[in-house]
Amino acid sequence: MKEMSRRNALFTDSIIRRMTRISIANNAINLSQGFPDFDPPKEMTDRLKEVSALGPHQYPITMGAPNFRKALCDKCGHFMGMKFDPDKEVVVTIGSTEAMVDTIFALTNPGDKIIIFSPYFENYKAQTIFADCEPIFVPLVPPTYNFDPAVLEDAFKQDPKAILICNPSNPSGKVFTMEELTFIADLCKKYDVYAIMDEPYEHIVYDDNKHIYMASLPGMYERTVSCSSLSKTYSITGWRLGYAIAPEPIMERIKQYHDFNTVGAASPLMEAACVGLRFPDSYYVEFQAHYAHMKDIFCGGMRNIGIPFTEPQGTYFVLADIRPYMKPGQNDVDFCVEMTKKIGVAAVPGSSFFREGGEGIIRLHYAKKDETLYEALDRLSNIKKMLD
Repeated sequence: MKEMSRRNALFTDSIIRRMTRISIANNAINLSQGFPDFDPPKEMTDRLKEVSALGPHQYPITMGAPNFRKALCDKCGHFMGMKFDPDKEVVVTIGSTEAMVDTIFALTNPGDKIIIFSPYFENYKAQTIFADCEPIFVPLVPPTYNFDPAVLEDAFKQDPKAILICNPSNPSGKVFTMEELTFIADLCKKYDVYAIMDEPYEHIVYDDNKHIYMASLPGMYERTVSCSSLSKTYSITGWRLGYAIAPEPIMERIKQYHDFNTVGAASPLMEAACVGLRFPDSYYVEFQAHYAHMKDIFCGGMRNIGIPFTEPQGTYFVLADIRPYMKPGQNDVDFCVEMTKKIGVAAVPGSSFFREGGEGIIRLHYAKKDETLYEALDRLSNIKKMLD
């Protein structure tokens, strides 16, 4: 038979989703794939019950149901300090993942270069390969995960088409400052580069950190695509409702790829999710406080156990240093599989996030009920058994 695609040799299956399968098979606590074990807001699930009987149940308008797009633009415009046209500047996608893929295809041609900060969410490398583009990796240097301005500008000098930024950043938990974003924005304008922003953790920030939208900076909206989802903000990762916001000339191209890629998001879920998009500001204050509470439990427990880690500025991820617990010659993938089986906690090997290094790092998440976190910490207190 004829040869199949060579692209598959350039990436593996998702290690994050693989660890979920291993976690299920071993009845472990899944701190690998980032989804909560608590319910979405009751107002949304109550509305979903109504919609299950009343509809809609048929194809939506490809770009997204009109009432959902209107509610989405109102909510995003409120937090971004901008105003968007729901008919011309937004498309509803199957999660932020599809929004990113559609955007990359809309902006790039085969052979184009895309700047990606490392560590990075594993999807980004695969998405770049899908589009026959070349990634330029710029390191975020631990433990602060800041970038070297000179190194970043060197990447811009390589004539990239776009820079892809997750903010707040998965997996490092970094929240980019106004100074950093302004520096990046100035480079985008200087070198004529698009900014592709992945922002599903926009409402999960801690202490004095603040999420700033790249699209809101002077001169950046016309060259920025803001991708996000409802998954984390409303604890509905399985609903797969995402979106992209961009100026009309870019959005017209994104819509083309979306139309032939997935046709449209689920009609009943968009209808039910409109309730969440209309929540008052108090919801987001309480939501942020809830995640700060979970962070305090988990990070406090990690300190007590003595596992070295970087405390996140945003998101719900922790990068932990497991080198003190690795056997000689053991790699991080084997470590995570063995930890799942021996200790009963699943994590993601760091090598799946870093262009270079990461072999002695794992990613854990804490979007869990208090009792789940305490049980996970109790199990992690046995981590020295990994040396047995």
